[in-house]
Amino acid sequence: MLVLNLITFAAAAVAAPFPLPDGFPNPNYTQLLSIEKLAGGFLPNSRLPTSLGKNATTALKLLAHNEIFEVAFFNELLTNITTAVPGYRPNDTAPLDRAQLIKNIEAIKNQEELHAIAANTFLVSAGKQAIAPCQYDFPVTNFKNAILFAQVFTDLALGTIPTIQLLFSREAGAAQRNLLTLGSILGQEGQQDGFFRSTQRKTPSAAPFLTGASASIAAKVLEKLTVKDSCPQPISDLGFGTLPSLSIDDEAGTTPEPAWPNFISINPRSTKPSPQQNRLSFTVVGLPQSAEFNPSITYISGQTEPYSVNAFITNPVNGVNASDVRHFIANGPAGAQSNGLTITLFTRGLGPFDTIEQALAVTNAGPALIEMD
Repeated sequence: MLVLNLITFAAAAVAAPFPLPDGFPNPNYTQLLSIEKLAGGFLPNSRLPTSLGKNATTALKLLAHNEIFEVAFFNELLTNITTAVPGYRPNDTAPLDRAQLIKNIEAIKNQEELHAIAANTFLVSAGKQAIAPCQYDFPVTNFKNAILFAQVFTDLALGTIPTIQLLFSREAGAAQRNLLTLGSILGQEGQQDGFFRSTQRKTPSAAPFLTGASASIAAKVLEKLTVKDSCPQPISDLGFGTLPSLSIDDEAGTTPEPAWPNFISINPRSTKPSPQQNRLSFTVVGLPQSAEFNPSITYISGQTEPYSVNAFITNPVNGVNASDVRHFIANGPAGAQSNGLTITLFTRGLGPFDTIEQALAVTNAGPALIEMD
C-alpha cells in the first residue's frame, strides 16, 4: 500500500526562501517526522490515486500552489516575530502571550507544509508533476496587518476547497476516498481562521454560512500575490485565463498600509455621491471598450445567489494609457452581505445568476475582495 509519507517528488528548481531549513518542500524522513511533530499530527496513510482526471488534476495543482503560498507566508511571519523585526516586536504583538503566539504560528506553518506535501503526493502518485514554490509578494509590514491578511486569504481558501472537493469527486474515480483528506484540510483552515479573527478581537466565526468561491477566482487572486515570472509552473498554466484588474477606490474605508493591494478592501464605506446612498467607487484597468455595454457589479457573499447592481462609468483618469482605465460607481452590497468575505466581479448584465459559475461566464474584470466585520 502506498502511503503519503513515503513518497518524495522531483519538483522543478525552487525559488527563495525555499528550501526551508526543515527541508520543505522535499524533506527527508527525519525532517518529515519533525514537521509532523510540530504540526501536531501525521500525514494520511490511505491509498493514493493512480490516475486523475483533468479537472481533478487542475484542482489539486491549485491546492498545492495555494498551500505553498501559505507556507511561505507563515514562515516569513514566524521569522519576523522570532527575530523581532520592526512591526513584529513584543509591543506590536501585545497583549498576546508571545511564547504561545510563536507556538501557534509554528504549528500552523508546519500544518500547511503537510497540506502541500499531501497535495503534491496525490499528484505524483497519479503520474503528474509536483508543484514547486514561487516567489510571493506579501503586502504587510507589521503583525496586525499580517494577521488581517491571513484572515483574508484563509477566507478565500475556505470558499475554494469545497469546489476542489466537488471537482475531485466527479473525476477521481477510486480516489474518492481521499475526499476525506480534503475535508480535513477544510476543517483545519476553519480552525485557524477562528484564531486569526480572535487575535483581532473579532467573533471567531464570521457568519453562519461562509462565502463560496471557485478555483478560477482563487487562481486569479493567488496570481496577483505572486512575483511575475517566478513560478517554475506558472499559475496561468492551470488554464483559468486572465482578466483586467478590478480595484475598489476605498477613500473612506480602512486601508491598512501603503503596500496593501487595491483589490482587497477592508470595511469600505460610501463616499460618492454621498454616504447615505451606499455608493462605492471602482477602477478597472485594461478594459476593452466593448465591455462597457450594460456594466454591472456582482457581489458573492455567504451562500446566497450572486447579487448584481448597475455600474455607471465616470470620467477616465488623465495620463498615460488613460483609455485603458475606467472608473465606475455602483451601489455597495449592504443588505445582501454577510460578515466576512464578499467577492466582487465586474460583470455584463444583471443576471439573475443562480451560481458563481454563471456570473463568471459574463465577468469582464476582477475579482476584488471585500472584508466586512
